[in-house]
Amino acid sequence: MKNNTEELLIRYEALKSLVVSDRSDSFAELMKYVEMKTSFLTAPASTKYHLCEENGLLRHSVGVAETLLLLRDTLAPDAATDESCVIVGLLHDLGKAGYPGNPLYFKRDPSPKQAAAGFDAWPPYEYNKDMIYMSVPLRSLYHVMQHIYLMPEEAQAIMYHDGQYVEDNRSVAAKEMPLTLLLQYADNWNGFVTERS
Repeated sequence: MKNNTEELLIRYEALKSLVVSDRSDSFAELMKYVEMKTSFLTAPASTKYHLCEENGLLRHSVGVAETLLLLRDTLAPDAATDESCVIVGLLHDLGKAGYPGNPLYFKRDPSPKQAAAGFDAWPPYEYNKDMIYMSVPLRSLYHVMQHIYLMPEEAQAIMYHDGQYVEDNRSVAAKEMPLTLLLQYADNWNGFVTERS
C-alpha cells in the first residue's frame, strides 16, 4: 500500500494530465516553476487552521480540484471544462506558497514552556512578516498570469474564491460566474468538511 504522500502525488499528476489544450505547454512551464521555485509542494494550507502541516497546501489544492470536478459534473456539466477546473482548483491558493525563496509560512519552534513539556509548537507555523503584502488570491494571479493565459472566468474564480468570507469580495456579489461559485463551494467543502474529518 502506498503512503499518503505517494498517493497524493499520483492524484496531483492525474489532475495535471487533464490540461490538454493549446495551453498545455504553458501550464507545464507554470507547474515546473511552481514545483521548483516555490514552496507549493511542501507548504501548509494555513498557520493553525485547516491542514497546518507539511504538504497541506498541496493536499488542499488537490482536494479542491477533485471536488470542483465532481460538483461541476453534478450541478453544471457545461459550466467549465476539466482543464479550467484543474487550473483554478489547483492554483486558487498558490499565493500561500509566497514567492521564490520567500515563503509565506515559516515553521515555528516550540516556546520554552512547550519544549519543557515535550510539546510541538502551537501554532505550528507563522506568517512571513517581511513579505510584500498581497492577498492570497492576488498573489496567486500574480504567479499564474506570468506563465499562462487565463480566461476571464478563471481569473474571476481565483480572485474571488473565498466568497462571502472576505469583505473585499462584496464587489462581485451576484456577479459571480458559475466557475467562481463552484470553486467557492469546493474550497469551502474541503476546508470545512473533508479536511476536518
